This record gives sequence, structure tokens and C-alpha cells, in this order.
Amino acid sequence: MSLASVHHRVRRLPSLRFSYRPCTSTKHTKWSLLPTPTSTIRRWSSTSDPSKPYYITTPIFYPNAKPHIGHLYTLVLGDVLARYRRLVEPQREVKFLVGTDEHGLKIQQAAAKSGKTREDGAVDVQGFCDELSEVFKNLSKSANISYTTFARTTQDRHLVAVEHVWRTLNEKGFIYKGEYEGWYSVTDECFYTTPQVTETADGTHISKETGSTVEWSKEYNYMFRLSAFRDALVHHYSSNKDVTAVFPSQYNSVVLGMLSPASTDEPGLVDISISRPRSRLTWGITVPEDPEHTVYVWFDALLIYLSGVGYPWSGAGAQAGWPADMQIIGKDILRFHAIYLPAILLALSGPKYSELVATPPSKVLEAASIGLPKRLLTHAHWTVSQAKMSKSVGNVVDPIHSMETYGVDIVRYYLARVGGRFRDDVDWSFEQLENHSKQLQSLLGNYLLRVASARITASAAVGRDQLQDGGEAFLHSLNEELFQAATKLPGKVQSSMEALEVADALVEVLDVLKLANKAVTDIAPWSKACDPRVVYETRQTALLTLRVAGVCLKPFVPETSERLLEALGLSEAEKTWESVLALDGSERTKEREVKAVRLF
Repeated sequence: MSLASVHHRVRRLPSLRFSYRPCTSTKHTKWSLLPTPTSTIRRWSSTSDPSKPYYITTPIFYPNAKPHIGHLYTLVLGDVLARYRRLVEPQREVKFLVGTDEHGLKIQQAAAKSGKTREDGAVDVQGFCDELSEVFKNLSKSANISYTTFARTTQDRHLVAVEHVWRTLNEKGFIYKGEYEGWYSVTDECFYTTPQVTETADGTHISKETGSTVEWSKEYNYMFRLSAFRDALVHHYSSNKDVTAVFPSQYNSVVLGMLSPASTDEPGLVDISISRPRSRLTWGITVPEDPEHTVYVWFDALLIYLSGVGYPWSGAGAQAGWPADMQIIGKDILRFHAIYLPAILLALSGPKYSELVATPPSKVLEAASIGLPKRLLTHAHWTVSQAKMSKSVGNVVDPIHSMETYGVDIVRYYLARVGGRFRDDVDWSFEQLENHSKQLQSLLGNYLLRVASARITASAAVGRDQLQDGGEAFLHSLNEELFQAATKLPGKVQSSMEALEVADALVEVLDVLKLANKAVTDIAPWSKACDPRVVYETRQTALLTLRVAGVCLKPFVPETSERLLEALGLSEAEKTWESVLALDGSERTKEREVKAVRLF
């Protein structure tokens, strides 16, 4: 089993933009500080309590094998959103959880196959987990993932949380013991109902959701009254059609479909098994007060998001960061995060089971003292040549090798640029990666080298001395157009990021960089025929554009962004989000020592 694979309302504060009026000369346009009420840079801020840490999570990975590019993709998405939140809300603490899920039958079997043993000759499952968990931690470090918590389900604090939740649900009447039969997948480590299974041409039964092989199984297990929360969950996922709890909205519809059977012949939401006989599964948390049963691995793993911020809390959960503002998951584990986890949370902090029937769905949600996660960002999968990655096929992409070959920031950029729309599966292509790498190097890296060259710098110095109006006037229309585009860029990037359109945010930056490159090519400031004053204006506008682009790219390519901003000679205060939102015409006349460095 692997857990691999908030939206905030915003208020808009007015900010000055610049209108312009023609000067007596027809050769240029002069800008004046005339605020235009109909056109503002939009500044966004969370309407939630800023004293509550912003809490973002990725799935915890199942370390029964080495990481693949899908693991890195999820980590990068989480890191982009975490870094973005720190950028736009610098005074707010951001908590970012990643980790490994180390219990279950697959781990137990993989450890046995590894041959790793303890001194007494027994299989060393814990040692096996320690080694592979470190591999995933190293992947995060290699990819410059800014997590604040690396959580493991084998940690003592997680054991305490799982036992606390189990006892609480049991006391409130949400756990009972009963016979459970259904289709069980060892790969997914979960049961499926008959409508969730299909038979292939060769007679094999597989899960419709994941394609994993399933077998009929019958056990006497502990059950969770999941069915009791069907109406409350339908209300939760139907209550806001403009900002769905699951993004993209197509997956919100999928969740509602899971809660509402397509026909009367199919069962609705049914109770689920939350334990396995100890005789079948020994590697896991023992059910409190019953040593013959092991806590079901999904029940155990989903609670990592609570234990990762210190649950059970001595005070309010908000002080620790709960509820999660953003949870990033793959589409194959949507059921567990959109249905199982919210139901467990409602049972944990809402009415007792005996009181639930008489409580309207909306009141069930309101009564829960432990809130539900605010937003589920559900992404599609990466394929290779339109085929699912598979060790047996040999098409698994090694993330470490990719970063060593192309560079960490280039791979991060590619994953966010190509995989940042989430709605459909995307295909990994080294050729495509190479093309995106060349584009970014050209638009950003080469652009810096061009405008910071010795020839342009020298000519710009002459032009600066020749200016009579302090450089407030635009001498060339392309520079004016670029200035307008650059000063609008932070607002556009922020709009896309708040809407979770990660790829679109990068496209906004690329569009401005394309305009910038076109402007410098058309103006040709290196030419002897170019007026030195225009050279100065072109260089200054370009440096302002690079500053804005560098700040906007901080969440995506953090190391490259920092090298760029350092090369521009900026102070720490000039590298902030607030500073680029507040840029005005005077910024074009500021002098700095700029270094022509290679960014890639």
C-alpha cells in the first residue's frame, strides 16, 4: 500500500498601477504616477487564521522498492506549493509533511525476500524499513524538497496516535467485530466490493480503480461503520460547486460517484474492515486489547497526517496546523483520502454512533471538532510511451539519474510544467525534457548573459549619462510593453497558483520571458547604431524583468532563482514577493552591480 501517488479565499488589496500621458515630444511616452482605479495589481492573502500554520501533505510512500519518477513528481508538487505559500505569506509558518508507510504484507514479504536478518536469524523487517526509508529521505534531499516533517508509521508517536484513535472510535460505537468477505488485493492492500472488480479475458479478477489483481477472501475482522457517514460526505462534496473540495473538479465528481451507486443493484457506501488476523499479517500495529489482530494498513497510514502534527493534541489542533490546508494525492488513492479519512475524522470528533442517525448531515460536519482537510489536489499519473511504469516492463524512470543528468531544477521545472495541470495522465519523455531544458536555458539563462554583457553594460553607462529626464520616459515602445508585462506578472502568477493551475503559472512567466527576448533581439542594443539611451533603457527594463521572473520562479527552481537574484545584486528585501508586487517606474533607474553568470 502506498499513500503515494486549501483552497484559500482571497481578498484583493488595491495597488498603484501607472497610467501614462503623452509628452510634448512624439518620440517617447512619459509615465506619471496616476493611480488608475479600474486596473490594480491583485494581492492575495488567506482569509483563514494566519496564526494557524499552513499545513500541506504528500502521500507517504511505501518503501518496498526504490523510488521512481512518480514519487519525485508528488514531492515536487508539494514543495512548489509549500515554497509558494512561504513566499506570499512570509509571516505564516508552513508545515510540510512527507514520509514513508512501513507496515503491511508487502513490506513483510519484501523484507523476507531481501534476506536481511537480525542476530537471532529472524527477518529484520525494521532494519529493511530503515534502509529504504532513508532512500526516500535522500530523494527528498536531492530534489531540494523543503519538508518540515519526515514521518514514518513505525515511529512511536504514530503508534500512540493510532491507538488513541482506535480506542476513541471503539468507545463511541464505530467499531464492531464481524465477518468480512470480499475481493482482496495484496498489491493495494485493501478489499474491494464486487462492483469495484471486473474479470479479464483470461479469467483474472482485477480492481477497476487500480488494475491490481484481486482474490476472494473471507475473514473475521474488526469493522468500521463507514456507511454511517455517507450522507454527511455527500453534503460535504456537494456544498460548494464553485470551489470543490477535490481539485480538479472532475475528481470531486468521481468521489460523489463513489458515494452514490450507479444503480439500485449496487450497494451504497459499506462498512470496511480495519483489521487483519495476526496469523496473516504480523508486521503492523497490534489492535489495542486484542493481540490476535493487526490494524489494517490503510487505517494506520491515513492517521499519519494527524500524528505528523502531534496528535493527540493537548490543545487546539489549529495550533499544530490541523486541518490540513492542502493534501496532494494520486488519483488511484482518492477513495482512501476523500472517503475513508474524512469518515474517520467525523467519527473521531463528532456525535457518537447512537446519536448519529438523528443528526442531519450538515450538523454532523459542524459538530466535528477535528476539521476535515480543506482541499485535495488529485493528480493523474506519469506514463512512459503511454504505458504505465512497470519494473517488469523495464520502463521505470529513475529520478536520481534524471536529476544527475539534467540538473535538479531542470527536472523540477519539467515535472511542474508538463505535469502541472493534473487532469490527464502525462507521458515522460527524455526528448521532451531536453526540449524544455533548452527553452528555459535560452529564455532565462542566455537572456541574462545577453543583457549583462560587457558591451551592453558599457554602452548603457554612456546612455545613462546622456539622459536628461532621469530615465522616466520610455524611448522605445517594446521596452514600455515589456515593463507593463513584467509588473503585471506577479499578479498573474498568484492568480494561477491560488487556482492550483501550476503549469499556467509557469506559462505566464515564460510568456514574459519570450517577450523580453523578442524585445532585446528587435532593439539590438549591442549594435553600434543603437542610441546609447535606448541601450540603457533596454538593459534596465531587462534587469527589472529578470528580477520579477526570478522571484516568481522561486517555488519551482529555487537554486536557479537564487543564483539569478544574486547575480542581479539584489538585497534580501528586494527578493521578496511584496517587493515585486510594489514595483514602480522608479525601479528602472536604480543602479546595481550585475554579474553575467551562467544559471545552468
